[in-house]
Amino acid sequence: MKIILSTLNSRFTHSSIALRYLYANLKEFQADAKILEFSINDALQSVAEKLLYEKPDIIGIGVYIWNAKEVFELLHILKKVSPKTTIVLGGPEVTHQPFRVNLDLADYIVQGEGDIAFYELCRDIKDKTPPASRVIKMSLPSLKNINLPYKYYTDSDIQNRYIYVEVSRGCPFTCEFCLSSMDERVRAFDIDEVLDEFEKLWSRGARNFKFIDRTFNLNMKTANKILDFFLSKEPPYFAHFEVIPDHFPSSIKEKIKLFEQGALQLEIGIQTLNPQIAKNISRELKLDKIKQNIGFLENETKAHMHLDLIVGLPGESLESFGENLDELVSLSSCEIQIGILKKLSGTKIDRHDIEYSMVYSDIPPYDVLKNSTLSFDDIQIMKRFARFWDLTYNSGNFKSSIKLLWQNESVYENFYAFSIWIYKQTDSTYKISLQRLGELLFSYLADVKGLKKEMVAEEMLKDMMKLKGRAIPIYLKPFAKKFSIKAKIGNAGFNKRQL
Repeated sequence: MKIILSTLNSRFTHSSIALRYLYANLKEFQADAKILEFSINDALQSVAEKLLYEKPDIIGIGVYIWNAKEVFELLHILKKVSPKTTIVLGGPEVTHQPFRVNLDLADYIVQGEGDIAFYELCRDIKDKTPPASRVIKMSLPSLKNINLPYKYYTDSDIQNRYIYVEVSRGCPFTCEFCLSSMDERVRAFDIDEVLDEFEKLWSRGARNFKFIDRTFNLNMKTANKILDFFLSKEPPYFAHFEVIPDHFPSSIKEKIKLFEQGALQLEIGIQTLNPQIAKNISRELKLDKIKQNIGFLENETKAHMHLDLIVGLPGESLESFGENLDELVSLSSCEIQIGILKKLSGTKIDRHDIEYSMVYSDIPPYDVLKNSTLSFDDIQIMKRFARFWDLTYNSGNFKSSIKLLWQNESVYENFYAFSIWIYKQTDSTYKISLQRLGELLFSYLADVKGLKKEMVAEEMLKDMMKLKGRAIPIYLKPFAKKFSIKAKIGNAGFNKRQL
């Protein structure tokens, strides 16, 4: 029985740990199984062609918020061309109902962790005893019974993609917008077995490790062992963790201090600093601890941080969001990822729909469209705000010069005005070249804000020329001779966002 495991990743550089878990646990079917990964940018008829070229009996497809629409279209093509091929769907997007993308053409849908469930379904299909129900709801498997997936990353994966890993599953918190809040408990893999697999990956050349654990620093014993693993290695390497912002015991702090620049990236879900809004969404908010730990990471370590904020939370106004952003910028110079609230099936965020007049799109990614405190226009403006923020503040291209927008004033208010202005110039938030973006920022700072062109040019030259090999932009050439700006950083392998 021929089995193909597939998904559409959001980018080529991503890899699917889920497919490798399924493959690792296929037992007697593994010899006739194959992993084929694609991205959402691939032509779907070509994807279908490559899947069906293998003449599979079963195709298992991972469905996520970023590929649900594409999976719908792929299903249509596959069933038109090869109606007898059994198609099984799994993944977060189909684990909770209602399904807001029509997936009726799938033969089976596995809800929950499918590591073992997919094998059992294949076995039943082979034995001609398939389950009576098309939708199969699985209980949580014991992690002790799951084969680890790491040896199934290919050499090509290791050379060209991020390697996704985990040491635990689940989350102890109950944030109402998050699917992880539905998990019953946190479960951990045997850390020594996992580290043995990491050692094998390292020996094969793996240097990019992205941990998908929701709460990496929840268990101190495990976290310390993981950090010790990387500290024992010779840089350069890259390790990404999602961490709890209010839980950094001294043992963890001392280890984080030892990491070199570019080696450690920490994603910290703040979402809101407004206590009442946090309470609305059942999110624990220890403000003093959060501020203290962000200050520690900012001032005493070389770790690169991502702080997350969400627009559109029930009851939160633009003014409250602006205060959150101003506060975070005052605490840290790190990246601040601004997201729009989404309503995911299975989460409890829907309990606010009536009280706060929450209106969401039923099309992925299920963004909020308006609510009692934000109009549709407000949401649209903030989507553009978030995009321009990422292009300028987060990108690393304008790390110093972008701060001229606000100086000692409100970050939010000044960037809001800038995002309104720049959208009027571009009528788009995409396909804006770095040259054009820089010209627009220079023009706004000099002509709208009235700052001295020489001062603006000096700061922008420092930003633009900090990476070796960059040419001086045309709009800055008249000022270049006045300032002897040289590249500070060679080709050291750092991401410009981390400099």
